[in-house]
Amino acid sequence: MLNSVVSVAPMLDWTDRHERYFLRLISHHALLYTEMVTTGAIIFGERDRYLQYNQQEHPLALQLGGSDPAQLAECTKIAADYGYDEVNLNLGCPSNRVQNGSFGACMMAVPDSVAECIDAMKQAASLTVSAKTRIGIDEQDSFEELVHFIGTLHLAGCNDFIIHARKAILQGLSPKENRSIPPLRYDVVYKIKELFPQCRISINGGIKTLDEVSSHLQRVDGVMIGREAYHNPYFLASVDKFIFDDDHEILSRHQIVESMFPYIESEMKKGLRLHSIVRHMLGIFQGVKGTKAWKRYLSENACKSDAGIEVLQQALTLVDDCPLSVVTSQS
Repeated sequence: MLNSVVSVAPMLDWTDRHERYFLRLISHHALLYTEMVTTGAIIFGERDRYLQYNQQEHPLALQLGGSDPAQLAECTKIAADYGYDEVNLNLGCPSNRVQNGSFGACMMAVPDSVAECIDAMKQAASLTVSAKTRIGIDEQDSFEELVHFIGTLHLAGCNDFIIHARKAILQGLSPKENRSIPPLRYDVVYKIKELFPQCRISINGGIKTLDEVSSHLQRVDGVMIGREAYHNPYFLASVDKFIFDDDHEILSRHQIVESMFPYIESEMKKGLRLHSIVRHMLGIFQGVKGTKAWKRYLSENACKSDAGIEVLQQALTLVDDCPLSVVTSQS
């Protein structure tokens, strides 16, 4: 992983290139991840559709889904050619579709096979190769099994791990349920860091406040934030100021929305509908007076065929701005 101590999790249908451009206006430092992209989509599909991004998104990591070492190596090489800063192997997704493709969390059952994948990816390019995993799957959830898994990947050359502090239950729970029903075990991730001090260990799962981020960073190297960064994206402005200790001028919420106008207009000239971008911006005024009116107006109007920037301009009149100074660790 890059040296960024805070990152935004890869989230399917959420962390697309429009969302990432938007988040980069809020945070200069957080490492951003793409949605998971399968090796087949890159090798056999419309490559630009999945890998295209705006240069302002850096630092940026590509998350891959796959289990074939040769295909993962090819995609790692392609990612390097596109200029990504990191390639991450998805070892945590529990969905049936992913399991049917023999990748994601089910690969925790075959550490030697994963090690072959890691080795092939490391040999393909010089950029960072990281692994995002769970603390276990189904009944294979002992600490000893997790240590063996991490150790096997480390011996294959992986030094960068993001660990979701829940096990995955592959049969009987949906992906959504797997994000909430298995209990969080932050202590397990802390112990992994103690056993592998030479590795960069980042923690993921249920992290929502600055206090929590700061507390975890006392025990591990990095924190990955998921849904909080999507539903309350201005939280990342606080991360820049109080975690990264950045004294650059933080844009207000109104300024961030207005800074999106040129990007939106450029994308709409290419045929994109306003809603495709605005849907990611609904949470920018989370906790601010008028946020319900902002969300309602955009939801009702951004989807119209003739909707343009004027929809956002009108929506801004319905909601207060709010300086960063009033944002607390519990926002």
